[in-house]
Amino acid sequence: MLTRRCFVAVSLLAGISPALAETAAPADPFAILTAIYTRAAKGKGDGGGAFVIENKAAKAKYLSKALVALWAKADAHTPKGDVGPVDFDPVTNSQEPDVKSFKVDAEKMEADKAIVAVTIIGHRNDRKPADLIVRYDFVREAGSWRIDDIKGSSGGEAWSIRKMLTDSLRS
Repeated sequence: MLTRRCFVAVSLLAGISPALAETAAPADPFAILTAIYTRAAKGKGDGGGAFVIENKAAKAKYLSKALVALWAKADAHTPKGDVGPVDFDPVTNSQEPDVKSFKVDAEKMEADKAIVAVTIIGHRNDRKPADLIVRYDFVREAGSWRIDDIKGSSGGEAWSIRKMLTDSLRS
C-alpha cells in the first residue's frame, strides 16, 4: 500500500514537488493565454495562434464543449471547397500575425466564468489600438478552464467567433 510518506518520497525522487503531486490545479485563464501568446510571439512573432483552432484535438484542448459543437456544426454547413466562417487567426486578430509581446488583463473573474483581455504589441505599428485587444470568455468545465468565445474588432467593426459561427448557420 502506498502511504502518504511513500507517495511524497516517490514524488521527490521523480522531481515532482509534493504540493503539486497532491493537488495538481488546473491551469487558470492567465496561464492558458500566456502559453498561447508566448508560442505566438516566438521567433518573428509571425507564427500566429491558429494552432488553437487548427483541428479537432486542438479545439477540444482549448475550447468549451459548446463552442466545439457549434464550430463543428458550422463547418458541416459550409459548402465543400469553401472557406469556413472563420477565415483569419482570431488569436492575433489578423491575416498576417505580428506578435512581439503581449499583456494579459482580467476584466471579470468568477468561480466558473472569466473574461480576460490580451493586448498585442506587434513589430509593426500599422493597426488601430482597438484592433490590438482580443477578449476571451472562459468557462469552467469539469474542473478545467476552456475558451467559450473570442472577441475583438477589425477596422472598428466588432467581431465574435461565436456570432460568426452562429451567423454562418443562417445562410
